[in-house]
Amino acid sequence: MRLNDLDERIVHALAEDARRSYADIGSEVGLSAPAVKRRVDRLRAEGTITGFTVRVDPAAMGWETEGFIEIYCRHNTSPDDIRRGLERYPEVVSASTVTGDADALVQIFASDMRHFERVLERIAGEPFVERTKSVLVLSPLLRRFTSGAPA
Repeated sequence: MRLNDLDERIVHALAEDARRSYADIGSEVGLSAPAVKRRVDRLRAEGTITGFTVRVDPAAMGWETEGFIEIYCRHNTSPDDIRRGLERYPEVVSASTVTGDADALVQIFASDMRHFERVLERIAGEPFVERTKSVLVLSPLLRRFTSGAPA
């Protein structure tokens, strides 16, 4: 389902700060607090909003090394097989199937280079993995954690 402009602005406001009050969001989008609450409740019931969460700086948890691993899978590996194989690694913060030569792209946070290397070795040892290719992030230039287009 495609969001209308007003719902999109509400979702964007919540994505910036899910702790904002309905009154604060309402003043931004031109609705009363009860009207915002009704829309949020509807969006939750429809499954558009799937939950509320907290974002933590990985460095605050001692995870200052970031990298990406391209995974090249053996034949007949399904996306579910890849997801099941990766979900037990707490260092994996995102994993997606992709176009191109690789089958999946995995984002990793680790405490240091050695930790990253150990995770890379464990993932490379998964039965569905044929080979991997990795890159390390030097400086993140832009990160967006919001949903939807800017209001």
